[in-house]
Amino acid sequence: MVEKEFTGPQPLVVSGVTPTISRIWKKVVFTFRADPLFLVSCSVVAMITVCAVFPTMIAPENPDRISKLSLQPPSRAHLLGTDEFGRDILSRIIHSAQVEISVSSLGVALAVLVGVPMGLFAGYYGGKVDLLLSHIQESMLAFPSLLFAILVVNAIGASTQSIIITIGMIYAPRFMRLVRGNVLVLKKEEYISASRAAGSTDFRICFSHILPNCQAPVIVQISLAMSVAILIESGLSYLGLGVQPPTATWGTMLKLAQTYPKQAPWYVLAPGLSIFAVCLAFNYIGDSLRDNLDPRLH
Repeated sequence: MVEKEFTGPQPLVVSGVTPTISRIWKKVVFTFRADPLFLVSCSVVAMITVCAVFPTMIAPENPDRISKLSLQPPSRAHLLGTDEFGRDILSRIIHSAQVEISVSSLGVALAVLVGVPMGLFAGYYGGKVDLLLSHIQESMLAFPSLLFAILVVNAIGASTQSIIITIGMIYAPRFMRLVRGNVLVLKKEEYISASRAAGSTDFRICFSHILPNCQAPVIVQISLAMSVAILIESGLSYLGLGVQPPTATWGTMLKLAQTYPKQAPWYVLAPGLSIFAVCLAFNYIGDSLRDNLDPRLH
């Protein structure tokens, strides 16, 4: 697994004024209008998200319905063909999207909820707090992501919850390092000193002045983290350590399809291209947002 590492753009500070959420999203909308590939990537993510939210309404068949039409090629009745049990592959791809998006989103959300506050306090207070949290971060980053995921899942058991926890544990140190680096720069700004002199508490300074300035790099990191989270879930499912059957996932479908690469190549391509397309879309969205939200590039 090739994992993209993102160190994040410099904090967005304009004349000592904390940038609002609307200002950042205006740049996102500008990116959306100016970059056709960004539009295509957002469309892919939106389509997969809709499939994840309304799988039963979109899927043409029950994904677990077994028939005698095993390993049938794509046709009008089965647009992506059938698997070895005669199940409609398109329906299973659509229902698998619900697992991929929900597990990845919850895992990344957990990483944000844990990593962002840790990075905020480590960078702001420094000293022993920073030293302790930095040691925890470095020890977790020392493990390769997939190897760490396998160790955690083996320790707590293969389930949906264990994958969410695993993704959260993998990416929380990355969010911590990203936010900490930005906070070390931001806390030296004049408007932070002025706020402290005006009697603002550390909590107010951190969450009202510093954290909003970290929004842009965190948004970019979330997009990049989603692609890796989907790869982690798919990899664990492929190894039999992810979401367990009969629930369909792209990883388990790919594992079953590897037995029939010549007899049913469409069976291999469907989950493989799904993983490729969604991960590529998330990566391109992250790269495009980074290019447009990073003030050093303008």
